[in-house]
Amino acid sequence: MFFSRYARQCEFASMALMLLGIVALCQPWSLFLHRYSVLLIIVGLVAFNVFSRLKPAAVPDDSGAAPH
Repeated sequence: MFFSRYARQCEFASMALMLLGIVALCQPWSLFLHRYSVLLIIVGLVAFNVFSRLKPAAVPDDSGAAPH
């Protein structure tokens, strides 16, 4: 599955999205960013909950040794 392969990267991206939402909520310059900041935080939170529960895909061992 695609998402389990990149679960760790998507988890970090969702944390960055939540952080971006907090910064957008606190900044005073753009009304557009302030208006959609809570939406960014919620989408990041939901994505974090999904991707933190996925286990990363197993990487095959290329050492060539037989398993014991």
